[in-house]
Amino acid sequence: MNMIEEGPVVAKKPPKGMLLHCGAELVNRSQMWNVLTPRNTGTWYPFPHSRVLGEVHDQLDSYGFIVTEEAHALSHDGQRYFGVLNITLPARGICEWTWAVGIRNSPDRTFPEGLVAGTKIFCCDNLAFSGEVQIARKHTRFAERDLRHLTARAEGQLGGRLQKLDEEILTYNEMRIDDKRAHGIVIRALDAGAITTKQVPEVMNEWRRPSHPEFLPRTAWSLFNAVTEVHKRVNPHTACRRGEALYGLFDADTQTHGRN
Repeated sequence: MNMIEEGPVVAKKPPKGMLLHCGAELVNRSQMWNVLTPRNTGTWYPFPHSRVLGEVHDQLDSYGFIVTEEAHALSHDGQRYFGVLNITLPARGICEWTWAVGIRNSPDRTFPEGLVAGTKIFCCDNLAFSGEVQIARKHTRFAERDLRHLTARAEGQLGGRLQKLDEEILTYNEMRIDDKRAHGIVIRALDAGAITTKQVPEVMNEWRRPSHPEFLPRTAWSLFNAVTEVHKRVNPHTACRRGEALYGLFDADTQTHGRN
């Protein structure tokens, strides 16, 4: 696959749900290919961003996924990368949300290569990542040898995880909640690290007066999106951590209280 000349639509500005780090720049694939990767050392074997993205694309294709849109951002002189790929399957029906895959890489040793599954809502571009599917491989001696295997293993889990996200969202849509229960969930979201103290009133304002009419129904899905609307104001790495905590919190609440 010639990913420089062919492929899905590449965003020309950051998606509304993807606030970039200070100093980060949205780039296309050609610009990524031109980023210089540090030379190997005795203990450090960094991956080029293009190698990571190419491997993810190849594995997605092998599992039948279609990449419909993508956005790529670089910071710190090109040494830190974060990308979002919107994906689907040919047999997937029409939904209010699309699946998303987050990718990260940093030859400057800030963090290991990672892959995370999530969703993006069409009406508002809210992104929410769940951290259960990831590659956590440091750039050590055998990392290049292991990359294809690790990516294949992670993406082998991806289909099941995305299907589970669909089921969870449908459950949130059916789960009616009142203000008292919403307040309790927001406080637990604070305790779980899904939001900060400063964001509590912002989330409650979104719950009481949603920015999008789709979230006027008093359901767990509306409250979930009150949180992810606020997450638009944080960088993608932080949003990934908080999204994982958010999904975990709502899953636990669903199991405890049921759908009604």
